[in-house]
Amino acid sequence: MPEAPGTRRRNRAARSPGEIALAAEAAFCLVWAGLAIRILPFAAVARLAGRKPLARPRTPGLGVVAHVGWAVEAAARRAPWPVLCFERGLAAHAILRRRGLDSTLIYGARGAGARGPEAHVWVRLGDQIVVGGEAAAGFATLAAFPSPRAGRPAAGPGL
Repeated sequence: MPEAPGTRRRNRAARSPGEIALAAEAAFCLVWAGLAIRILPFAAVARLAGRKPLARPRTPGLGVVAHVGWAVEAAARRAPWPVLCFERGLAAHAILRRRGLDSTLIYGARGAGARGPEAHVWVRLGDQIVVGGEAAAGFATLAAFPSPRAGRPAAGPGL
């Protein structure tokens, strides 16, 4: 298994074919997420995020959180548009769910500051945060996709 991405900077030539493929998948998923957010109503995006994993559920391998997080962040840094946390979260969630991993996309908010209320999206896989964790502190959970209850979006704090 390659060294965890992000532990040291490597040039493109030093990336493994698997890392390059994952970064390309992340770039595609960021485009998909950006289009979904801009075109679809929130309820439709929530339904997409709440779908069951496409593959048979399985246990994540070592380093999957670091690898997927790295790929999404690397693709987001190179995108020709500003990539927001919602797009990053949807992309990471889609990548993990496509592999049969039971990730959760969390939509949170915090009270009005100088700029008014703020929202943030992050993705969890078990007890690890895949993307969005650095900014998640202080945000109350508004919804989690999929919901812990019957596959429906859940609302309320404490999820």
